[in-house]
Amino acid sequence: MNNYAGLVTRALAFAIDAAIVDLTGIAVGVVVGLALSVLNTPDDVDKALLAAGGVIFVLWTVGYFVVFWSATGETPGNRVMRIRVQCPDGRTLTRRTAALRLVALGLAAIPLLAGFVPVLFDRHRRALQDFVARSVVVRVPG
Repeated sequence: MNNYAGLVTRALAFAIDAAIVDLTGIAVGVVVGLALSVLNTPDDVDKALLAAGGVIFVLWTVGYFVVFWSATGETPGNRVMRIRVQCPDGRTLTRRTAALRLVALGLAAIPLLAGFVPVLFDRHRRALQDFVARSVVVRVPG
């Protein structure tokens, strides 16, 4: 039996992480929205704040994955599912490699999730983002 995480485990971990990222964004958005509803701000300011909020959400999402993957290799979702993203030799990813992996993750999803199909056939269960970043996703012993 190999030590590499499969497609379902990885998908569940990502779903947990997406929920954390999205719920945090929603909570912040609600607080900011409530604050702006009390204040009388011009429409231009509201539009600028909306655009800034979108940029901040993207930065939050990128930071979430890059920091966790480069610090420990485990996002909270990965920790729940007991998996870790790492280099094949066991080292954690660099920030640059983690960012590259995140970009490739987005690209893997674009063509109807076709970038994830290799997980089903590759002996190391790598998807497009793993090939690009030269990473593997392994199970963490309980």
